Amino acid sequence: MQPQRYGPFPYTPIHARPKLVWPNNARIAVWINPNIEFFGLDDVMPGNTNERVAREHAKIPNVRNWSVRDYGNRVGVWRLFEVLARYNARATVALNSEVCDHHPEIIERAMQLDWELMGHGQTNARRINEMSSEQERDAIFATVERIERACGKRPQGWLGPGLAETWHTLEHLSAAGIRYICDWVNDDQPYTMQLGSPPMVSIPYSVQTNDVPAYFDMKCSVPEFERMLKDQFNVLWREGADSGRVMAIAVHPFVTGQPHRIGALDAALAHICSHEGVWLATGSEIMEHYLKSDYAKAMGQPS
Repeated sequence: MQPQRYGPFPYTPIHARPKLVWPNNARIAVWINPNIEFFGLDDVMPGNTNERVAREHAKIPNVRNWSVRDYGNRVGVWRLFEVLARYNARATVALNSEVCDHHPEIIERAMQLDWELMGHGQTNARRINEMSSEQERDAIFATVERIERACGKRPQGWLGPGLAETWHTLEHLSAAGIRYICDWVNDDQPYTMQLGSPPMVSIPYSVQTNDVPAYFDMKCSVPEFERMLKDQFNVLWREGADSGRVMAIAVHPFVTGQPHRIGALDAALAHICSHEGVWLATGSEIMEHYLKSDYAKAMGQPS
């Protein structure tokens, strides 16, 4: 992609679009995105509020902040497995590929539950916009290929660490076989990018209904985060009576997997699943239905 003033997609206001119909006439597709990440003890760790820290100012090892995140992979993710299984919700994991090397038990359990794995870089300690274009391409291919070896299926989706991209990212992702992207948090419905072969699909993700920004940046309490998830759902479910919507719920095992926070997700899912017209979907399912829909054809999706 060349540097440009607007994104690689047309601007189409939501009120001017045709109706998007989900399977069984569901009003809303809800997809749940556990971000399962890996940091090395010898990496530069994020600070107390998840901010980036320059290497020259970092103290390594940062046992305190590393241990907080390691808790998520040792304990917290197993709470997420339990809660989502209770609602028959198959998650779409944004996965650092180094998890495959260091914590294969997590991959095994995700496969048992038929969760989907999408690329999320090799480690969240390094962002692809901190690399040269060649390094970025190598990191993307290495991520996708390692996940494919671990689960036997090449990832179709991608969420960049920190949702970071460069002007070259979409081309590299397309070359690696990625079909849908979640970095562009600018819509409540999928849309087709003007890059990729075939063109990639943007699926709605969120930095609002996302536990890290909510707790660290917005300083939400646990009840406030639960309320946020319910309120987001209520509005999108109501709007979905006219045209289908997508709701993403992004959680991190080291955050929502804490004993005092897991109840917010549990209660929100109970509320969501008490409604008719809810499709608990994976990213690939949303993409595949969108691509086959009359909505996508009317919006100019190539056949």
